[in-house]
Amino acid sequence: MDIKTLYDADVIGIITAKNAFDTLATAFGQHKDNWQTEVIDRLNRSQWTGTAAGHAQARIQLLENELQAAQQEIGLVSRALQDAYDAFAAAQSHLISALDDAKTHKLTVAADGGITWDNDPNSANFAGTDAENQAKQIQARITAALNEADHADQTINTRLAHLATNASSGTGLDSATVKADTDAANALQQIPAAGTDPNSVKAWWNGLTDAQQQRIILNHPDQVGNLDGIPAAARDQANRTNLKNLIQDRQRQIADLGPAPAATVGTGRFIRPNPAYTEWKTKRDALQEKLDGFQSIQNRLDGKVDNGLGGPGSNPPLLLLGIGDQGQGRAIISWGDPDKAKNVSSLVPGLNSTVSGVGGGDARTAKRIYDSAVNSARANGDVPPSVASVFWLGYDAPQLDGPSVLMQDRAEEGGAAYNKFLTGLRATHEGAPAHMTAQGHSYGSLVVGKATQHPGGLPIDDIVLVGSPGVGVDKATQLGIGADHVYVGTAKYDPVADAPAPGMLIPGWAAVEAITNPDGSWHGTDPASESFGGQRFSVADGSVTDSHDNYFGKDDKGGDSLPNIGKIVSGHGNTITREDPR
Repeated sequence: MDIKTLYDADVIGIITAKNAFDTLATAFGQHKDNWQTEVIDRLNRSQWTGTAAGHAQARIQLLENELQAAQQEIGLVSRALQDAYDAFAAAQSHLISALDDAKTHKLTVAADGGITWDNDPNSANFAGTDAENQAKQIQARITAALNEADHADQTINTRLAHLATNASSGTGLDSATVKADTDAANALQQIPAAGTDPNSVKAWWNGLTDAQQQRIILNHPDQVGNLDGIPAAARDQANRTNLKNLIQDRQRQIADLGPAPAATVGTGRFIRPNPAYTEWKTKRDALQEKLDGFQSIQNRLDGKVDNGLGGPGSNPPLLLLGIGDQGQGRAIISWGDPDKAKNVSSLVPGLNSTVSGVGGGDARTAKRIYDSAVNSARANGDVPPSVASVFWLGYDAPQLDGPSVLMQDRAEEGGAAYNKFLTGLRATHEGAPAHMTAQGHSYGSLVVGKATQHPGGLPIDDIVLVGSPGVGVDKATQLGIGADHVYVGTAKYDPVADAPAPGMLIPGWAAVEAITNPDGSWHGTDPASESFGGQRFSVADGSVTDSHDNYFGKDDKGGDSLPNIGKIVSGHGNTITREDPR
């Protein structure tokens, strides 16, 4: 597709053709109705019986089925032409808008899309000091419009060619063929259910025109944004809309609760807590917690908090790949586009993680991983470096208010969701497959371990486990990618990764059970042990109070941990500084 072809395209002609097929379908329907009245109904009233009558009735019924099928096929052509008009009109509009803006900014667009401008400040046609930046933006818009038209041309052409073959070969008269064609056309408008195989979701998405994709994003952001197999840019667009909806919904629900009832009832020595107030406060606190979490993410996306985190990669695009209010809440963010990056990391957090943290410290954690990987890539000659760093809170992480950290049910559920997510990233990635690293911190490492045990394994190249209480297996080889690609970082004084003594109390935590296996951890063999067989990398010893949170460079107390993680994420795990297993 080139600029002139799209600019000059007679999209009205497509609607003219569509209207002609509508007229044909109407006339054909009248013909079918006449056939019913003049032939079938008369035959049924004739009381004709016998062998010949039986043959005639069978043949007439066959013709009736074929007429019905033909009418439906004509209708499918009309639907395809309507989709073609919508898609080409949108692409043409986007192109014309870009060309008009180029003229406004005194930029000249060549037939091949190249853009030139007058740099002379004394010229009447001077394009201004920002001309180069404007040219880049407009050129990107022109390219996007041409790609949009190309995509529509391919998808619509495939549909029309199929229907034309049906018409010329006669297969379109078969009721089973028509049903399959109708189901396929209807499926384009039906969003796959949550949990659908991500590769099937991607195939469905690719079958839509750009205009259809945009309509679905606008009309169903809550479904599209959290559907694995949808490209990252589309998920981000949908989730930004859904996030605003979630914030407004929580604000409305809080307002609907009304003012607080009196905290107590009774008087004098008969005063007591008011059950109505307790119920009101419980509901309000739960709503406010999620609202605060969603708002913190919105503030991060809007740049109202410190997005200027600096670092060698500066600030790549921040994408919102998932958002939801189920359970404790869901949130997935990514520094950089995982569909385009050469190296993709996805970190699963653990103990005490909540949505409210994603917009704050968790976003900074993902950014530090991004910066470290960019540093490593550059040091190893990968120029330009290409990294995406995902923070994945797609499950209910254990909290400190109960024994959930000692159970595996949350990890089982989270592992299934994480497996689907990474399978989706594999499906939507553009070009050569990315080097993908799954990271688990704390209880999140158990989630990663559970994710590897699903049929087909986890579609990754490396695994990083830090502060791990166990991953549900006894050997690194059981994680499905080879022990030489399983990297473990454990601080000497990490109270989560270090199996506690019988009845030991960790400040602020509940008592934990005794561990009898000398190589044991809370959830299987200690990943830092020699018997586990992983690749142990160097981290700072830390202390009981801070080591568990310092693996990702928080307060610069992690020692070699973050640089080592950056090396692994960038595909250079062979250069880590190592530490002996315990």
